[in-house]
Amino acid sequence: MKELVQVSHEMVTLVGHGSAPAAHLPDGWLAFLFRVGGEGKSGLLHFREALAEGEIEDAVLVFFVAASACERLFRIRPDGPATWHLPSRLLALANSIIHCEAMGEAATTLRLARSIELLCQVHAALEDGATLVPVERDSGLSELDVARIAMARRALDDSWHEKLTIPQLARIAGVNRDKLVRGFHEIYGTTIAQALTERRLAEARQMLLSSELPVSTIAYRCSYLNNASFTRAFSRRYGIAPSELRRQGIAA
Repeated sequence: MKELVQVSHEMVTLVGHGSAPAAHLPDGWLAFLFRVGGEGKSGLLHFREALAEGEIEDAVLVFFVAASACERLFRIRPDGPATWHLPSRLLALANSIIHCEAMGEAATTLRLARSIELLCQVHAALEDGATLVPVERDSGLSELDVARIAMARRALDDSWHEKLTIPQLARIAGVNRDKLVRGFHEIYGTTIAQALTERRLAEARQMLLSSELPVSTIAYRCSYLNNASFTRAFSRRYGIAPSELRRQGIAA
């Protein structure tokens, strides 16, 4: 039996395997169903305005959300039922709700907070138009190829701090190099190198704002061999030097 977490009067979270104590989707509510294979494994996100028989039982994490709340809080809503491959960041957050490290009332509170965060992150991904890859995509790629390229993207997101090569990603995904390069650009609208740089700079920005690590250490952890190249790349991306961002963060 799934555990019910009452997030608010406009949102309910269901966690676990099996049937649910609230299996009926109320009129005017939306369902977000997460099917995950465990930490580090693939996952799917289903959006539904009506539920088919057995759909809740097949998902280990379910959100019921009032449509009016989504319309009030977010600027985008899926146009009808849809299914996407879950990127690593959303998959990890979903797993943190399912496999909550706390117990009892603390676990309920953590799951409540993380459910709100995951709902917000899903809508942010919908808005950026690239993070969530549809399972059924109108392109020259087969469904299997799309799933494999999404796997390569997850590997990139998980191993951004390592020395990654395109042949390595192709082996991980089980596709040839040319198909990976073309398919990645078609799906995500960017090259593999650009996506990796973006991920590393985003991590660097987070470390600058949330840690006291020296800028040179952050640059090294983000695979930059010297401060000059790191500062140039960071400044181009964010319009501010790393050291200046840190000073502003401290001042704030």
